Amino acid sequence: MSEWTFLTNHAQVLLCVVRNGDGRLTAREIAEIVGITERAVQRILDDLENAGYISRFRDGRKNRYEIHSELPMRHPAQRGRVIRDLLELLAMSDW
Repeated sequence: MSEWTFLTNHAQVLLCVVRNGDGRLTAREIAEIVGITERAVQRILDDLENAGYISRFRDGRKNRYEIHSELPMRHPAQRGRVIRDLLELLAMSDW
């Protein structure tokens, strides 16, 4: 039986950032929460930043992440939806 989940690691990383109220996390902390390697987290954060979904700012030893929630979701099945819709639903709060 194969293991699969409903959300991609990209979504899991983004949710991890949202759930951490001040947006200050290390890649290691995100990796521990999501259950993937630190290097995988770094690649995902690079993807999200390059696509404009997040901005990354250095804050001491940690990075602070700003999410640009007004951007559209990428899959054609979610056409017309912005990532805020997904994050509000899954984070279960008004972040």
